[in-house]
Order: sequence, then structure tokens, then C-alpha cells
Amino acid sequence: MYIFKEINNIGGLIKYFKMANKAVFFDRDGTINSDKGHYYIFKKEDFVFNPGIIDGMKKLNDAGYLLFVITNQGGIAKGLYTDSNVDDVHKYMCNILSENGVEIKKIYYCPHHESISACRCRKPYPGMLIQAIHEFDINPNESFMIGDSSRDIEAAFSAGITGIK
Repeated sequence: MYIFKEINNIGGLIKYFKMANKAVFFDRDGTINSDKGHYYIFKKEDFVFNPGIIDGMKKLNDAGYLLFVITNQGGIAKGLYTDSNVDDVHKYMCNILSENGVEIKKIYYCPHHESISACRCRKPYPGMLIQAIHEFDINPNESFMIGDSSRDIEAAFSAGITGIK
């Protein structure tokens, strides 16, 4: 697994097991919010939370999990919407979650689309997950990825994280 390349002595191993965080990574469209009737969600008025998701996220936060959003936003590469549109939706989502006691540690999104340009961050590649693992000292063995598609589960598996569909 990727993270173990950095542990080259017993001190590093002890630090890894004592200080590593547990996390839950969420896909956005179709998992946190409904994507019915929309292929791309880039306006806050189209963003509708799925039933029960806020309560579930709160329970995970309360259990000590760091929460992250990992989302492909290929409409940016296609010129259908902008980074600013995505940021506006994310601010809206995080404000509502925060009002309900849910903290999203960070949102990672891939603005690429395979039909326009290749990248290693777009799911099913694990780039965004691996970046979060390194940035936040996350133990993949105690972490999960929750998504609605096989590309979410494949990305989780490639990063050494349990995927839940």
C-alpha cells in the first residue's frame, strides 16, 4: 500500500498507528445529494440532500471520523460550468451540514473528464483519496468510502480503503 513506503523505522510505525486518523469519504452526487433529473449538479437550487444523509454524517462525526467529499466534476472540463459554480454548491452544502453539526474536513474534486484530458485524480483512480490520506494522516484500514457507483468503490479499493455502495 502507498502510505507504508513512508514508514521506514519503528518510530514511524508507532507514530502511524498512534496518530493516524479514521475517515469516511463520501461521493457527492447520488450519495450526499440526489442527482435525479440532473446529470450535473452545479447550482445550489438543484442541490437536494438525500434523506437521512445529514443524520448519518453527524453520527460518523460524533464517532470520531473525519469526513471528506470526493467528487468528479467533469462538467468543468467540458465547459458546462466553472470552478466557481462548484465552489458555490460546496459552500451551500457545507453551510447546511455545519448548521446540523457536521464538519466536512475537506472537499476534493476532479475538474477533468476522460473525453477531454487524462488525469490520475478522477475516480476510479485513487488520486484524491491518496492525497487526503497523506494530508490528514489517515489510516486506510480504519476508513471507508461511501458511493453510489462502481468507480467510487474501485477508487476506494485502489487506495486500500473499504468501499460501501
